[in-house]
Amino acid sequence: MAAIIGAIIFGGIALLTLLVTLGAPLGEFTLGGKYRVLPFKMRIMSGISFVIQGFAILSILQVGKLFSIGLPEMVANGSCFFFAIYLSINTIMNFCSDSKKEKYVMTPLSFITAICFWIVAVIH
Repeated sequence: MAAIIGAIIFGGIALLTLLVTLGAPLGEFTLGGKYRVLPFKMRIMSGISFVIQGFAILSILQVGKLFSIGLPEMVANGSCFFFAIYLSINTIMNFCSDSKKEKYVMTPLSFITAICFWIVAVIH
């Protein structure tokens, strides 16, 4: 269940990342919240983040035994631990953001997703 919840929430975050990458005026939710529409260089960073987020989603689904993307078990599990740590740090960074949208929307989403990754990584 944690793998499904984590994948769904992180999928929503990835969708937001994709929209911001494509120029949607949602930049206040991400990358410090300084820009409504991200400048070109930040959009490139956002696009790279989107790809990484997709990998994270596939990893948690594989470790949660929902389907396999063919990663060796140790690599997939290590990936889940990596993203659990990353999302834990990301939660703190979002909480410290000057952007209220990033602080009050993204912090809880990041926190819940981090918990899901921790649960899946530790249990499986």
